[in-house]
Amino acid sequence: MSEALEKLAGLVLARCGDGLERVASRCGELTFEVPAGQLVSVCRCLRDDPELKFEQLVDLTGVDYLQYGRVEWATESASNMGFSRGRDLAGPAGEGSGRRFAVVYHLLSVAHNRRIRLRAWCEPGEPPMLDSVVDIWSSANWNEREAFDLFGILFRGHPDLRRILTDYGFVGHPFRKDFPLIGNVEVRYAEARGRVVYEPVAIEPRTLVPRVIREDNRYEAALKDAPRKDVGHG
Repeated sequence: MSEALEKLAGLVLARCGDGLERVASRCGELTFEVPAGQLVSVCRCLRDDPELKFEQLVDLTGVDYLQYGRVEWATESASNMGFSRGRDLAGPAGEGSGRRFAVVYHLLSVAHNRRIRLRAWCEPGEPPMLDSVVDIWSSANWNEREAFDLFGILFRGHPDLRRILTDYGFVGHPFRKDFPLIGNVEVRYAEARGRVVYEPVAIEPRTLVPRVIREDNRYEAALKDAPRKDVGHG
């Protein structure tokens, strides 16, 4: 990591560092983990301190770590079994830790041309919950509504926490990793009733793991019983 980022990291820890924990990053960006109870105070410090001045919230999004490190991800080193290049990693949530949902904040200081990322774990339990930062950055209004709609994360103190992408009668939260791919209900217009109705989804589940086809003696019918031709070396 560059000297400038190391200097910024020290400054952040000195000014707002009560409870902050630095997180390793492979993309050359500065990331800190902040406890849920100190999220608002840390964010206010990052915005108001004249040497920091992170006056803009660029993005806010939820993250579901339910299957972190257990599913099929593209990785730097391939496994020697199965269809994927997945690895069984010790994820940040940890099985049995009660930590599943987190919210990530991307901040920009226009005055100092600096960027920083925060991650806050939601309070355990259902529904997951965090304090709203709308009073600090007004742009969080729509982003927090999106995280609520898609992940089911509640933001305490949000002025108008309603769904923003799915329909008002939608059941569930589509970006949760335990949400069924076919959904819970389907919508249609009923002529007899003269209105839209919601009914249990009628789509049959389907297998999404691709079938691997190889052109060798195991799969090609014309080659199945053909004798193997050894290749000579010249």
